[in-house]
Amino acid sequence: MCIVLDRHDAIWKATSIVYPEVPHCACMFHLWNNIKTNFRKSQKQIKEVYFALARAYTVEEFNRHMAELDAIDSRVKTYLMDIGYDKWSRTYSKANRTMTMTSNIAKSVNAANKHARDLPVVNLLDFMTTFIQKWNYTNRKDAVGSFMKIGAKYEKILADNTILSQTMTVLPSTEFLYLVIDGQTRNVVRLHERNCSCGRFQLDDIPCPDAMAVIQKFHMDSYKYCSDYCSIDYLLKTYEIPVNPLPDETTWQIPEHVSSQVVLPPKGKIKPGRPKKKRGIGGWEGNTVTCALCGRKGHNRRTCRNIPKRD
Repeated sequence: MCIVLDRHDAIWKATSIVYPEVPHCACMFHLWNNIKTNFRKSQKQIKEVYFALARAYTVEEFNRHMAELDAIDSRVKTYLMDIGYDKWSRTYSKANRTMTMTSNIAKSVNAANKHARDLPVVNLLDFMTTFIQKWNYTNRKDAVGSFMKIGAKYEKILADNTILSQTMTVLPSTEFLYLVIDGQTRNVVRLHERNCSCGRFQLDDIPCPDAMAVIQKFHMDSYKYCSDYCSIDYLLKTYEIPVNPLPDETTWQIPEHVSSQVVLPPKGKIKPGRPKKKRGIGGWEGNTVTCALCGRKGHNRRTCRNIPKRD
């Protein structure tokens, strides 16, 4: 288990108190936004290298990309080192983050309750209870009606890895030890350990393209080598606890020591001006200008240079 969030100090402190033994990881997109702010001049050159670093599966791959980053801007390397490689890198993470490198699930919930956040707190809580109740019911219903052995997301990953494995050559050493050759790349697959030298098999908990090459060649069951957490059974367990509907307020039985309490509004100064309802969206989240004349991104119609000149 791990907690993936942005690097806000208050959130880190609160989650450390509630979950003291759970490692905290940084969302790689939030961290990239900080890098863009602090290192504006070199951001274009380091973008691709940074994301390759965060997603690297092996230490060798990580070190290779880090050398590239150091050659571009050594200050960024020092900045990432001070944060701690285990906070943002999949390779050095103290918990198996698998494919969870961002905090996108939080953004999904925020988008769903955007209008409800203007309501009084009681109505907001009632909205969230109803929302989670519908969410749990819909997801459980989809899982019950599914004919697949694993979730749709993992089924697609298996299919993609199967396609990538078609051009690979498999050389068996023992019943569970294989050498897989893909062009100039050679990886060792240990099926009984669910391990591959590429690093993807053991971190993603699902057969990588090299493992799928072995599985396809010897007509094995690929689902056998997927993590139990990918299965439909575990998906059903995720939503097996019901969200109890809230009955009518007239039927509530409130203890006297609760009803007698007087809740005062929080103390604090309200900032001048109209309160913001949504935060500013950075370019790293897809907020890119599109030209209305040529349809390309990165400029508007006033600065467009792609219009053909008239004779």
